[in-house]
Amino acid sequence: MRDPATGLTLPQRRPADVLRAARRIIVKVGSSLVTNEGRGLDAHAIGEWARQLAALARDGRELVMVSSGAIAEGMKRLGWTVRPKELHELQAAAAVGQMGLAQMWESCLRTHGLGSAQVLLTHADLADRERYLNARSTLLTLLAHRVVPVINENDTVVNDEIKFGDNDTLGALVANLLEADLLVILTDQRGLYTADPRKQPQAAFVPVARAGDPRLEAMAGGAGSRVGTGGMITKILAAKRAAGSGASTVIAWGREPDVLPRLVAGESLGTVLVADAPKQQARKRWMTSHLQLRGAVTVDEGAVAKLLHEGKSLLPIGMVAVEGDFQRGDVIAVRAPDGREVARGLANYAAAEARLLCRRASTDIERLLGYAAEPEMIHRDNLVLTAA
Repeated sequence: MRDPATGLTLPQRRPADVLRAARRIIVKVGSSLVTNEGRGLDAHAIGEWARQLAALARDGRELVMVSSGAIAEGMKRLGWTVRPKELHELQAAAAVGQMGLAQMWESCLRTHGLGSAQVLLTHADLADRERYLNARSTLLTLLAHRVVPVINENDTVVNDEIKFGDNDTLGALVANLLEADLLVILTDQRGLYTADPRKQPQAAFVPVARAGDPRLEAMAGGAGSRVGTGGMITKILAAKRAAGSGASTVIAWGREPDVLPRLVAGESLGTVLVADAPKQQARKRWMTSHLQLRGAVTVDEGAVAKLLHEGKSLLPIGMVAVEGDFQRGDVIAVRAPDGREVARGLANYAAAEARLLCRRASTDIERLLGYAAEPEMIHRDNLVLTAA
């Protein structure tokens, strides 16, 4: 079914239902909003978003903030009026600005009873399987302790070859990493139009569409701010990437009063790009179809029952045999005693370590290996069932 006004494919799921059901939410705020178009950090605006995050947290939602603004804040502190082009100058600005950015978020969130943590990521952190799992475990632990991770790209150490390129992309990758329900991209624009409304006043606003519709990319224009690096096209591509793990995306004006509470209440604000598959379906498709198996573990019948019927993680004590030469973070199969595959998941331990852990209690891991990454061989969040 198509929207007659925009010609875009409409999603099967109602946007209001998607928004209201979101429990784990990634919020990305652009440089132009955080720094008031480059004039230093906007304490009032950041305080407002912190207040809104606190309201969502009281409702039992898990929240991650991806905040731009470090380089812009660093430019102000260094007295630079034009964004530098040299990498070492950009990294210097980021190093200076990151201090103020983290301090501002920490102060504002603490005012509303929320803890915060600064997390700086590079593309390499998410490309390497082991670092991917480490980042995921750290972020999930922070969320479990009601701490809001404030994430930014680690601009002080990256080069052009390993950059995310913009925080819209980073927000989408974090949504994939944490299997978020919703990515909210707050920007200085109302949302997406069928054309650039500054050049074509007759352009129609796009209230809802299916994430990944190729016509969205044709509608998106270039960068619209002198402070940030992304434009509408980066937001459309971020929504497409986030949809790969089942997360829907909202692109909305960041200074809309109470934008976050109103969104999760199901109100129509900005452009809602709905993922074509619910989170669990997308996760299962990713695990079962797009990753090569690196090995397998055979488990006993008790472990099979806990996996299939109780939604439990796979513990070492349930393992009886290990196949292959996989590493931590590789996708492996979980097999029943008769050889049938019952699940797949990301291994917390390499094959050589897993062989030492077979039939062992989780409390023995540190004694046997000299360290304990996780108490599980495969955490339930990193596991999908492949048998009924």
